[in-house]
Amino acid sequence: MATIVCAHVDKAYGAVNVIRDFNLDVADQEFIVFLGPSGCGKSTLLRMIAGLEDISGGDVIIGGKTVNDLPPRDRGVAMVFQNYALYPHMTIYDNIAFGLKRMKIPGPEIDTRIRAVSATLGLGPYLDRKPNALSGGQQQRVAIARAMIKTPRVFLFDEPLSNLDAKLRNHMRVEIARLHQKLKTTTVYVTHDQLEAMTLADRIVLMKDGSIEQVGTPAEIYERPRTLFVASFIGTPNMNFIDATAETKGDGWLLHVEGASFAVSDKRFFLSDGQKIVLGIRPADLDTAAVGSVEVNCVAGTADLVEFHGNDALVTFLFAGKEIGALVKAGGCPKSGDGVRFAVDENRMHLFDAQTGLTLLKQ
Repeated sequence: MATIVCAHVDKAYGAVNVIRDFNLDVADQEFIVFLGPSGCGKSTLLRMIAGLEDISGGDVIIGGKTVNDLPPRDRGVAMVFQNYALYPHMTIYDNIAFGLKRMKIPGPEIDTRIRAVSATLGLGPYLDRKPNALSGGQQQRVAIARAMIKTPRVFLFDEPLSNLDAKLRNHMRVEIARLHQKLKTTTVYVTHDQLEAMTLADRIVLMKDGSIEQVGTPAEIYERPRTLFVASFIGTPNMNFIDATAETKGDGWLLHVEGASFAVSDKRFFLSDGQKIVLGIRPADLDTAAVGSVEVNCVAGTADLVEFHGNDALVTFLFAGKEIGALVKAGGCPKSGDGVRFAVDENRMHLFDAQTGLTLLKQ
């Protein structure tokens, strides 16, 4: 079994602690994505699992065995780097074979493995070429082939698509997803791109300042963000945030904002009278409302900017002192300077405590 356990893992560079009490269990065959902004510690953590960085505290356990003191070659892992790390003077065949030759694998077995891996990744026609004769996407496939051929228990990917253009990134993302479906190898993948995380991951580990902010499936993290940070990081376009104050009203609550109010029931949220909160609304959850319709649960203003996204358009306007974005169908969308009005469904609202940043949603 290729399970991975990180138990109370710490990493410090002198007095600077970059990973703090990191705890995570990765199941056999699971595809885990470490997601977060630059500097959050995700690549450092991956390198500690690989054995390329020393661990300052805690344990990394792979397949039930503590590997803190094992060199990378003895951990049963294979890593794919951002910069491919191919030898430019070697053919693609020799690049893929390099690790096996160092392991003293017999030549006929190396050739059999290379032919099989090349067929899987569509590299057969390129085996006699040098890396500089291949496109970026093809070079990345070679890097993946070199990792695959060792038949590791764990694949580690460190932002493998960040050097590719948008079209190639989309193509390679699909290839990596299909490869995982075929091989079922436990995989840990690092990225700052939320689209990669949302489309590839069984579970996302969203990190901030060396700690886990939330762990969950892509749907859980998108639909039930645990903190303001998670809500602001996940989702394109970004979630709208509006400052509000809660007031009890019958069997529910009124959320007062500048020049408007929103009504919510007491069944979905933990609120207290006078509590300062942040109301979050995704742009796609704003529905066009007719002028003169009900006043509560509406945002209105004058369209300042209209960005064409193809089938949709993002309309930006000022409301309660904040820039609000609404995603609408491109056909018939308002023009800059037009009055706009949108209704908000209570069931698609997100509420966070203004002081702690934690969600107020009842679990």
